[in-house]
Amino acid sequence: MAALAVRVHPLADAGELARFWVKVVKGPGSGDCWLWTGAISDDDYGRFYLKREGRARCVRPNRYVLAAVLGMDPADVAVAEHAVCDVPLCVRVAGDATGHVWPSTQALNLARMAMRSRGGGPWWNWRWRGGDRASSAARSRALRSAVADGWDATAVRAVLDAPLPGQGVLQRFD
Repeated sequence: MAALAVRVHPLADAGELARFWVKVVKGPGSGDCWLWTGAISDDDYGRFYLKREGRARCVRPNRYVLAAVLGMDPADVAVAEHAVCDVPLCVRVAGDATGHVWPSTQALNLARMAMRSRGGGPWWNWRWRGGDRASSAARSRALRSAVADGWDATAVRAVLDAPLPGQGVLQRFD
């Protein structure tokens, strides 16, 4: 059976695109995330369900947005990299200097993580992965709740700054 294409055509898939963007809250600042507010799985990433050619498919919103904005099929992208914000719900595509998500490969993503000391090292594990999988998913759901009525910078920052169970107290350096 052939793979289900996920290329997004602006006219043919207009209804699907509208359904997607209704589930996104865009931060007003040039560096703010655009947060997915739809379904969230237990791996702390979003889920977007679509139906093509009579078949249902679930895709990550950060991969779907690459298809929508850059004209790519998410199946052709090994990694939808969050190199700016590291927020799993962010769908702000790098089309300019303010983008957060762009297509990458696993090798490049891992190299960038190592360069930033955020991939498997003690600081990374303490900062982002100190908690268990359920805690990470709960953080994503709390972030979704923080923007349920529109962008609330204070609520977003509170969620992102709160340590997961097992993490120490986060020190901000901005």
